[in-house]
Amino acid sequence: MIEDINHAVKVLAQGGVILYPTDTIWGLGCDATNEQAISRIYEIKKRDDAKSMIILLASVSQLDRYIQQVPEIAWELFEVADKPLTVILPGAKNLAKNLVAKDNSIGIRIVQDEFCKKMIEKFRKPVVSTSANISGEPWPENFKAIHPEILKSVDYTVKWRQDDTSKGKPSAIIKLGLKGEVEIIRK
Repeated sequence: MIEDINHAVKVLAQGGVILYPTDTIWGLGCDATNEQAISRIYEIKKRDDAKSMIILLASVSQLDRYIQQVPEIAWELFEVADKPLTVILPGAKNLAKNLVAKDNSIGIRIVQDEFCKKMIEKFRKPVVSTSANISGEPWPENFKAIHPEILKSVDYTVKWRQDDTSKGKPSAIIKLGLKGEVEIIRK
């Protein structure tokens, strides 16, 4: 795993795109502060860049670096979540402009997956995460379900968990507002 993490971090630092396992499903990732790398992911997915993507953080202690004012309930949600949870928060900062939604929000997931956590800690920046599929196609339940076109488009494919045939599923998504508004996007 260490060699895989080192190689993934090197590719991320060079502005590349990786294909990697997360605590939900296999994803496409890049440096969340690099506009060119993010543009490449939109191209690979054939996705409208008006649809923002999420970022992964290694711990809640990183939230203040990327959100202007973290709503109190967000801390609590991340603390009690017993399964992968993406929280969309207002007031994104220190991220590439083409990653942030038009309303200046960003989806954030604090990863539990050992590989992701160590990779993000070593990289010391948030990593973009979006399902490893062409936009409009089904998300891949495991590595074997990833379309060959996606496999050919990335700069590095992580070896960790490629042989895992369990079926992953996307996280729950909740959107929070600064005045306590809560909207459940996906259960």
